Amino acid sequence: MPSQSFVELKDLQIAVRIGTYGPGDVVPDAHLLDLTLTIGPHLVIIPRDDMALVLDYDPLIRQIDVLSRASHYETQERLMTCIVEACAEYPQIEALDICLRKRPVLSGTGTLGVRLIVDAEGMAALRVAAA
Repeated sequence: MPSQSFVELKDLQIAVRIGTYGPGDVVPDAHLLDLTLTIGPHLVIIPRDDMALVLDYDPLIRQIDVLSRASHYETQERLMTCIVEACAEYPQIEALDICLRKRPVLSGTGTLGVRLIVDAEGMAALRVAAA
């Protein structure tokens, strides 16, 4: 029996406006989200094919889309904070690893991202703070 299980979302291009750019600045044409959610193995190894037995991640993805479109953000970090807070609303999510990156960075090349790893203790603290 596995001791850890994950839900992985990779390379989700989100519709968001982040930052303020001046003349000559490289303006990103895409923001990409990677999100790995740690969940209990009992939400993956299930006795029957029943949505009630698994983490329904579709509402979370819709919530991320709403957060992304909600306003103009000055920083990637603020949007990431909002996404982490949304994840904390799901008791099934034990921990997470989130990376938000933009492209291009220089002369049409490269990606630049910010990564945050929130362990179980950090998720518990977020839930207490939100209560």
